[in-house]
Amino acid sequence: MQYIPNIIFILLLVAGIGYFTLNIRKVIRNIKLGKEVDRTDRKPERWKHMAKIALGQTKMVRRPIAGILHLIVYVGFIIINIEVLEIIIDGIFGTHRIFAPLGTVYNILIGSFEILAFLVLVSVLIFWIRRNVLNIYRFKSLKGWPKQDGNIILYFEVVLMVLFLTMNAADLQLQNLGAEHYQRAGSFPISQFLLPLFDGMSIENLIIVERTAWWLHIIGILIFLNYLYFSKHLHILLAFPNTFFANLKPQGKFDNLDSVTDEVKLMMDPSADPFAAPAEGDAEAIPESFGASDVTDLNWAQLLNAYTCTECGRCTSECPANQTGKKLSPRKIMMDTRDRLVEVGENIDKNGSFQDDGKKLLNDYITPEELWACTTCNACVEACPVSINPLSIIVDLRRYLVMEQSAAPGDLNNMMSNIENNGAPWPFNQMDRLNWSKD
Repeated sequence: MQYIPNIIFILLLVAGIGYFTLNIRKVIRNIKLGKEVDRTDRKPERWKHMAKIALGQTKMVRRPIAGILHLIVYVGFIIINIEVLEIIIDGIFGTHRIFAPLGTVYNILIGSFEILAFLVLVSVLIFWIRRNVLNIYRFKSLKGWPKQDGNIILYFEVVLMVLFLTMNAADLQLQNLGAEHYQRAGSFPISQFLLPLFDGMSIENLIIVERTAWWLHIIGILIFLNYLYFSKHLHILLAFPNTFFANLKPQGKFDNLDSVTDEVKLMMDPSADPFAAPAEGDAEAIPESFGASDVTDLNWAQLLNAYTCTECGRCTSECPANQTGKKLSPRKIMMDTRDRLVEVGENIDKNGSFQDDGKKLLNDYITPEELWACTTCNACVEACPVSINPLSIIVDLRRYLVMEQSAAPGDLNNMMSNIENNGAPWPFNQMDRLNWSKD
């Protein structure tokens, strides 16, 4: 009978981590639906970029209030996981505060955890006010599930921190009363102020409070872990690979399309027959489409970007097109890409392989009007705190419109015709180009 709690704990742990692993495998599978792109070069620079952006949070603090608050929650999330490790070991082996023999080090750790937990509570309260009371535009513009999702995470944080402090306060009271198995260990600079709540309670009732808070805390952590898959807060995990695999080329430098290069080489080869049908089974001979119309036409790094999006809205708030009333929102571009990718993944889960559903990322999710509003200024790329590149998706979708559907705006078609005929964007013959100087 004494091992039943340990068995229950192990089963809960295995179920929670197992379900999380199953969902993460789906995320990886969906990301791999994208086309191959090499992001393994310049490894030292990539490690430095990840350490600076994801670990160091350097782009977050460009907006000091939100940045510092996020830094507190982030550090709290990272460091308090050490306490979770102790809970897991205690739960598996039936011990209590297994790291207590560390003595002074343990006291410092627990004290630090409590101070961080309190700071997290304060930060979460301010975040909630910013989201729901101050009506900051980049949060106010979120509707439905995205808005609820942001609040749900804040509520999760509050519950987990309150349970942590309650567990410690009850434990401290049991230590003061000399309860069996509750040896003197830890420093409790915050939860000590909760002791008046337990005045007059018996040791038996205190144990019930402490154990209940302990169980609910670890169950809450497992629920939170699995909630990440359904939430924008998957960026807690994906920000690190996303910053590592970021595009390190100078901003504004566009990649040449391999499909265009292959077409040009074919045209320049005098021995090639441009009208020859590809040999049966020769997949490489089948020309690729130009640009992207759906998520599977994008590369895997772009799909990783979509899953990593924090929906913070910094990209949209910096976008000059959005500021002047255009439909374009870089945040929406990333959210639409992720929604479509999830839809494609669910299609594969249901049918075993993707079955055409009559939908595309282009038009069904993202409209040409949004795409052509973009000035390609890279403001959204520069603003993103986790190195997401909405512009690359916009450009690939525009390439498809121009090169596959000949659906460029009239002004752009005129410009390209002028370049073809006159060698310049203007509708003047090259012989007349210097006429302006004669007057």
